[in-house]
Amino acid sequence: MIIHDISRDTLTCPVYEGDPDTEVTALQNLETDECNLSAVYMSVHAGTHIDAPLHYNEEGKSVDSLRLNTFYGKCTVITVEGILTGDDMERLLPYCKRRILFRGLGNTYLSQSAAIVLAESKVVLVGTDAESIAPSFDEARPHRELARAGIAILENLNLENIDDGEYELCAFPVKLGGLEAAPCRAILFEMEKGLN
Repeated sequence: MIIHDISRDTLTCPVYEGDPDTEVTALQNLETDECNLSAVYMSVHAGTHIDAPLHYNEEGKSVDSLRLNTFYGKCTVITVEGILTGDDMERLLPYCKRRILFRGLGNTYLSQSAAIVLAESKVVLVGTDAESIAPSFDEARPHRELARAGIAILENLNLENIDDGEYELCAFPVKLGGLEAAPCRAILFEMEKGLN
């Protein structure tokens, strides 16, 4: 089995425009103290992270309330670039598992119509290697459609060295009770060809 780390480094990854910079403060160090101890100040949307429905839906579930099996299981990686429409999603869905990751060099987004098609499907999680699942000029509508359907969003992935195909995804968010998002360590498991 091959294990692919598809997370970005939270401390060095650029933050979404308008979000606070991620900062690390050394509270103790081994030169003067018994141990190293650090504090991190960051947005819960920094680096690779999960958006829960609560992010865009007041009645949506928080990140700690989503079922854990949402974040583990078969997924499909697809290379596409640009803004996906509802028609695009209709064509792609028959080839996809219940978790879909879009690989597009940081330039793959969902339109509202694509999000509506996903909301009416059996998809439980959708991810992208872009900073957001929605284009900057229309952030709210795609997020709201996915939030209403209870679909988790996995953003800011590093899929640069990942081929299209089927994998096992493991992307459990940090347990932050009552919040709309949380950082996660996203991993893909790939079965080596010819091995059982």
